[in-house]
Amino acid sequence: MADVVVIGAGPAGIFASMELVKTSPGIDLVMVEQGSDIDTRGRTGRDMLVGWGGAGAYSDGKLTVSTDVGGQLSAIMPEDDLLDLLTYVDGIYERRSPGSALFAMDPEEVASMAAKARLAGLVFVPARVRHLGTEHLRTILEVFRRELEGKARMLFGVRAAEILADKGRVTGVRLEDSSVIPARYVIAAPGRVGSAWMRQQAHRLGLESRPNPVDVGVRVELPAVVLEPLTSRAYETKFVHFSRTFDDKVRTFCMNPYGEVVIETVGDLVTVNGHSWATKRTENTNFALLVSANFTEPFDDPIGYGESVARLANMLGKGVIVQRLGDLTGGRRTTPGRLQKCTTRPTLKQATPGDLSFCLPYRILTDIVEMIEGLDRIAPGVNSAHTLLYGIEVKFYSNRITLDGELMTQIEGLYAVGDGAGITRGLIQASCSGIVAARSIASRMG
Repeated sequence: MADVVVIGAGPAGIFASMELVKTSPGIDLVMVEQGSDIDTRGRTGRDMLVGWGGAGAYSDGKLTVSTDVGGQLSAIMPEDDLLDLLTYVDGIYERRSPGSALFAMDPEEVASMAAKARLAGLVFVPARVRHLGTEHLRTILEVFRRELEGKARMLFGVRAAEILADKGRVTGVRLEDSSVIPARYVIAAPGRVGSAWMRQQAHRLGLESRPNPVDVGVRVELPAVVLEPLTSRAYETKFVHFSRTFDDKVRTFCMNPYGEVVIETVGDLVTVNGHSWATKRTENTNFALLVSANFTEPFDDPIGYGESVARLANMLGKGVIVQRLGDLTGGRRTTPGRLQKCTTRPTLKQATPGDLSFCLPYRILTDIVEMIEGLDRIAPGVNSAHTLLYGIEVKFYSNRITLDGELMTQIEGLYAVGDGAGITRGLIQASCSGIVAARSIASRMG
């Protein structure tokens, strides 16, 4: 019998494992990962989302050291404790990538930006941000892999089929080949790509959960000089807007100064995302504008809704659609000829010129246009006819599973962490959640 089985080798699973081998030397630890090892992962298809490092392996490696951003751990643990943990995790990444840039506005700058945001009808969310860069993040993940070599048994290309439990206590994990790994403790860290699997396990095991909203929107691309006054000080500036027309929550997300727009494949869906590098630049900056959509009754499947919107865009554009903002507001489709005249040169060459109004609901488009108008009051040039919009960007979040303060489920010995548990939405809080579960297990093992 293993002491602990960790399902998933994304940031939550990696940090849980590192903390366990640190606090409990000699622990019998098994990591089960459906994807490839770090040295054989690629940047295409499913490899972008699964494997050592999880979906964040090819992100631009932003660590947002804030209790308000990147997850809901602040609802589970005291804010001061969470901030200490965020700082601890940030230090772990920084020591593996010395010299990485940490961006933080001083109090006067924060107050000034908050005032400007209020005048524009926005809320400014200040945060310290460390930017590692896509290429450096992979190097860090390789270091983590070496540090765990020989201290944990790692199974790659292996899917966990079921979490096993008996009389309210976890007993192990059944793999797809029907073999069983008995275990005293199980940490489920399947990541965003494992959200449907985690939902099935929760239903089968009788765990309480509730749907999280789905975020649907577009990725915006414009000349980097437009946002340079903001990104040079804060790297990623986060704003929230509650739309005048529908009172929906709209937010900026994943800002990539001098970065590139990329395709992301989720199952058979083609969506859009953004990255940026530490050592090379494009002439553009990109960021997402996301509208939170929640449903209760009679429809309560936010993930299904987001998938339907993305499938419609895929059907119309044979993949990702790109449209000039001026064409969208002018009620016309962007054609290859019109895109050729655009002064913002697209970094995603595979996107199909088209019309996002055919696939995004009027409500969501209205929210996005209002947000762009507000951002233009802070950074003139955002609301330009030559600003590019790519769609669809959609963020699926697992059902939020009911957890205690140590991230243990209602089944004794079973923990759920990271994006797959519906409690985190990014690299740093996912890493923190793994540590919380690991420390709980270490204390119980004595």
